[in-house]
Amino acid sequence: MNTLSRRKLIQAGVSTAAGAAGLAAAGHLANRYGLIPPVTGRLYAAGEALTYASQRLLTSHSMALEFPRSQISAKPYANGRPPVEEEFKRLQAGGFADWRVTLDGMVARPATFSVADLKRFPSSSQITHLACEEGWSFIAEWTGVPLVHVLNEAGVHPEARYVVYSSIQSRWRQSVDMADALHPQTLLTYGMNGGDLPVGHGGPVRVRVPRQLGYKNVKFIRRLTVVRNLDEFPPRGAYSWYAGI
Repeated sequence: MNTLSRRKLIQAGVSTAAGAAGLAAAGHLANRYGLIPPVTGRLYAAGEALTYASQRLLTSHSMALEFPRSQISAKPYANGRPPVEEEFKRLQAGGFADWRVTLDGMVARPATFSVADLKRFPSSSQITHLACEEGWSFIAEWTGVPLVHVLNEAGVHPEARYVVYSSIQSRWRQSVDMADALHPQTLLTYGMNGGDLPVGHGGPVRVRVPRQLGYKNVKFIRRLTVVRNLDEFPPRGAYSWYAGI
């Protein structure tokens, strides 16, 4: 059976289970095929598992819509405030020359990258839509290094399943599965609309995951950790762990 036929069969099974026997049966089928997100114990965990399983079966390799340059928003909204940590202020005063992003966890070659290092890697640009769960959105051109390139340079262990990414603001941490981490549109972004990434939009480095809602696009990135499970990095906040759009 080819991959497409298998995906159609599993997707039909998940949908049938949801309609005929409810979310519990659909969740059981999703679990059988390893499509359960790390959201146990949450009020809507069963529904989120069904959403995740269905989207992964149908859209694992799909691309986020890209727009023509004429559609770039004139005034992209910069939500939130810059970090108040003294370390951030010091790094900003130095033009972020000393900013470092550490990559560790389940990799053969842990590494630390400056912004200049990231800019030496092959770059990619995309004009995509950032949609916030709070209702605002904008279209911008984002430039950075594909996360898959950085992960390949580090040599990710085959049993790894997630990449956790952390901000200099300790309360901001998110994670994605390997389907999104290795997706060609997922970037470590350092540029926006032809210039450096502004602080208001997460400069000097922001994770850009255009196939997920805004809160998965964490600003001011300092660390990437490759893991097999999220036991040490449980999802934070009230929002769903998976925010696919």
